[in-house]
Amino acid sequence: MHENPISKEIVDAAFKIHTKLGPGLLESVYEILLAHEIKCRGLLINFNEELIRNGISRVVNGLEE
Repeated sequence: MHENPISKEIVDAAFKIHTKLGPGLLESVYEILLAHEIKCRGLLINFNEELIRNGISRVVNGLEE
């Protein structure tokens, strides 16, 4: 599967969760639900991967190496 179909599945999963539950939950709740929904769609995911966490933090905070 290429990047665009994978991205579509992830965005669709996030939209489904947000549509059903709305805003206001803790980020950790959305993370667990998104991981479950992505796994149900047959994609592999590991939110606990340190590289992903540091990478996202670096992007959000505008840090560069």
